[in-house]
Amino acid sequence: MSAVGYADLLAVGPVRGYLARIEERLAADVAWVGGSTAATAAETLAAGGKRLRPLLVLLSAPATRQGDDALVRAGSAVELVHMATLVHDDVLDHAALRRGRPTVWAQHGERIAGATGDMLFARAFGVLAETGDSDCLALLAQAALGLSEGEALQMLQTRDPGTTPERYYERCTLKTGRLFAAACALGGRLGGLDPADVDALAEYGRLLGLAFQVADDILDCEGTASATGKAVGTDLIGGTATLPLLLAGAREPRIADALRREPAPDDVPALLALVAKTGALDDARDAARELVRAAEDSLDRVNGDLDTAPLRMVVRGVVDRDT
Repeated sequence: MSAVGYADLLAVGPVRGYLARIEERLAADVAWVGGSTAATAAETLAAGGKRLRPLLVLLSAPATRQGDDALVRAGSAVELVHMATLVHDDVLDHAALRRGRPTVWAQHGERIAGATGDMLFARAFGVLAETGDSDCLALLAQAALGLSEGEALQMLQTRDPGTTPERYYERCTLKTGRLFAAACALGGRLGGLDPADVDALAEYGRLLGLAFQVADDILDCEGTASATGKAVGTDLIGGTATLPLLLAGAREPRIADALRREPAPDDVPALLALVAKTGALDDARDAARELVRAAEDSLDRVNGDLDTAPLRMVVRGVVDRDT
């Protein structure tokens, strides 16, 4: 993310200390498994990441509880699930790069990548079980189920420029929003907040996830590989029905046609320029900003002992990020 406020947040002592503990815990949780999948998972871990989902776990708990080991376990668990989805997505998308490094699929093939993703999913639930809270396990299980449903829905929507924005948001809720929601709900629950506050945090997380996904889809149309760590234009090439491409396709038949048929790589830069010319990127960005406002409205319903300012800082940094 590029917002100064977000960078300032990461520099705060308790946040910096928590994220350092998350890195240590992730490394230990992966190494605990042993064998070849631990080695390939370690490669994924070494690629780094924003660790946004673990951060949401921390920020959704009151300051008086932010030193609890349970929050580190929950943060590691949600990040392991996220890592698993990235490994599986790279297999499905035949993605060669992730965060500027070769993917597990590119280096080791489909079977090893699939096994690595499966291991990360399984390990996540083992780690979260250490909290002793079955409701926390249910929260993460529901999010993981959504990931599977969302992936299936994405396959149905592939190369379909007739996908409606509503169906796009449904897919994004399943694939992205639910895990963000689970991260916030886990932090609130383990932090001792009452159920109404936990529900409000979960809704904030869902909306944050949607805004994050829209921004990510915009970056695929206008970012650079050096900034995003992955090739630009992969959604258009792969026929993924994203909001900016759907909006552009409704206005420009050449974009709709490119979504239906895989365009030649040499044609992609001109097609992406055409997407921008339709105004679709600006409209998608406006939609993301509306989601940000709705997420902040959800935080207004949190009545417990929680400082929501850091969570507001996070969501405000989503739309104009460059990574």
